[in-house]
Amino acid sequence: MTLQRRLSPIPEERIGEVCECVLDIVAALFNVSGRELRETRRSSTSVTRVRQIGMYAAHVVLGLNMSEVGRGFGRDRTTVQYACHIVEDMRDDEEFDRIVLMTERVTAAAFRNTELR
Repeated sequence: MTLQRRLSPIPEERIGEVCECVLDIVAALFNVSGRELRETRRSSTSVTRVRQIGMYAAHVVLGLNMSEVGRGFGRDRTTVQYACHIVEDMRDDEEFDRIVLMTERVTAAAFRNTELR
């Protein structure tokens, strides 16, 4: 019997629900269709960028690992890894950094009084 170590602060059964909330947050913040964000086919660059910011926030703010974010967003772990790298690289731009920081703050505030465990 092997023991799997859980690093995420969020129970496995809540990951999908938490990621759905993050998708709703970024959809509202960026005025993008939640349906478009959830589509599995390729999207326009603007929709993709919003989804990437959501993945980044779920990973950085909520502490989900990249596999968990991938499952919650209907994507592969490597896609999440790529998204996080892209967002990090783009944060050198002050305006983009402000946008990401706002997203991080709203995400943190949305889950502040929520029992995630």
